[in-house]
Amino acid sequence: MEPALITCPSCGKTNRVPAAASGRPRCGNCKQGLPWITAAGDDDFAVVAEQSPVPVLVDFWAAWCGPCRMVSPVLDKLATERAGGIKLVKVDVDRAPRLSSRFDVQAIPTLMVMAGGKVLAKQAGAAPAPALRAWLDSALAGHT
Repeated sequence: MEPALITCPSCGKTNRVPAAASGRPRCGNCKQGLPWITAAGDDDFAVVAEQSPVPVLVDFWAAWCGPCRMVSPVLDKLATERAGGIKLVKVDVDRAPRLSSRFDVQAIPTLMVMAGGKVLAKQAGAAPAPALRAWLDSALAGHT
């Protein structure tokens, strides 16, 4: 679980953001919320995603998947728009077969919204940015 280097969308400074933490990442310079984008696998998913203090958007993807490559920048943008409010966790299905099986991932990309270790919503397939944004907002609206 190496920390990611994330550029603050507010001031442009680079910050180290851990894959797992008890709080929400904030810029060391301007104190604004940072996008929380990380990867997880079979061995660290529980700590990175299920124990997250904020809701998690999980992206099950693979390097060879064309639709996954199209959806990834949209998900990064959603995480940046909701900096400090959600965590984007990317799971490479080729490197995390137990997670793929556990969450019954039959197609990729498969997206899942989790909060408190529980799945709030799940969808398979690539969708345009407005549809993904609406789906995420709907899933998070039910979370209190």
